Amino acid sequence: MPALAADRRLTRRITFFVALAVFAQETTWDFYDAQVPPLLREHITSTALVGLLMGMDNLLGIFVQPWIANRSDNTRTRWGRRIPYLAVGMPLAAVLFTLIPLATALPSLIAVIFVYALVGNSFKPIAQALLPDFIEPERRGRANAVVKIASGLTVIVSALVSALLVDDHPKLAFTVPALLMLVCTAVLVWRVRDNTSRAYQLSLTEDTGDGPATRLRDVVKDIFGDRDRSRLLVVTAVLLFASAWFSSRSLFTPYGMEALGLTRGQAGSLTFPSGIAFLVSAYPAALLAERIGRVRTMTIGMTVFGVALAFGTLVPTPTVTVVAFCVAAAGASGFLINAAVVLWNLAPSARVIGVYTGLYTVSWAAGGFVGPGIVGAMVDVTGWRYMLLDIALVTALATAAILRVGVLVRRHATSL
Repeated sequence: MPALAADRRLTRRITFFVALAVFAQETTWDFYDAQVPPLLREHITSTALVGLLMGMDNLLGIFVQPWIANRSDNTRTRWGRRIPYLAVGMPLAAVLFTLIPLATALPSLIAVIFVYALVGNSFKPIAQALLPDFIEPERRGRANAVVKIASGLTVIVSALVSALLVDDHPKLAFTVPALLMLVCTAVLVWRVRDNTSRAYQLSLTEDTGDGPATRLRDVVKDIFGDRDRSRLLVVTAVLLFASAWFSSRSLFTPYGMEALGLTRGQAGSLTFPSGIAFLVSAYPAALLAERIGRVRTMTIGMTVFGVALAFGTLVPTPTVTVVAFCVAAAGASGFLINAAVVLWNLAPSARVIGVYTGLYTVSWAAGGFVGPGIVGAMVDVTGWRYMLLDIALVTALATAAILRVGVLVRRHATSL
């Protein structure tokens, strides 16, 4: 019993610090998604081009995140294999973030957001990998729900900063997320050393005489070469749903301005209620997954997300849009809480936890890159009036992919 109580305390402690790190990172990314598009629209008229530039950070993530995740898996220091990357990358990203509104010309603006995206992607999967490093598989769902709640809080923070500062003090507004990142980084580095984690210790025992290196290409080859396509289909579903999710976020402020007739600040703050809806739904989504299965919960969540946005297209008013996004956010929690946990639990070894986390984040990044551009192109053809329906159509593809995973799970009697 004392050992069990100590294990639970460790789980709560690590969950808190991982949630803190993710909160710090996602605060800047949510504000980036909400307020960088209007900065770009001051210079660019094409919605598709704005969407592609907003997806640039995700394109970089496709290359940077799996590489840095693999490097962290193979890192061995007295601080562990994750914390050194966070201690350097997060403060540097905070400084770069404050420079974004100071770039008034288009070339300098693109340059700053490029460098910020490059640095931000260099540690994005690292903090999330701490959770499966420390926490046993059966407890990861609830822990990840807490982390996602922290991530959901950043939507509220972004909306509040948009409402209170953006219209009158647009440059000052960017310093708030940056300061939050600096504070959270200091606490994390002070309190956590992941050289004591279960996964780190297992990795040490699995290291060969030639060293700890596990090649990224071997991990990817194993996934693509496996006759059971479950892992590949989960990655595909993450990519497709990310396309829908990022489109709903990065294009929402101009949607509010063009389709709903709102100001930039009003449009940016309209996601506030949906942030609360996500927070309320996140932990129940983890509990539901424990009862009916993670894959089934993901399927239900994506269906709710798509149907809610399609409903929002029927009556394009601020009130109906808020209701639609609240329901959609509740549905999205079913997917967002459980997708990473499924991949972690499918990992064949503790030595590749970081790579599997990177696979999740890079699939998410890839969807974030192609999604806004595709939906933006659809908007150029159909108009802003039907943007939410366009996103619902992309969501339907993601749902089809995860439905196939469900078939494979039942066929092989796999417990996820």
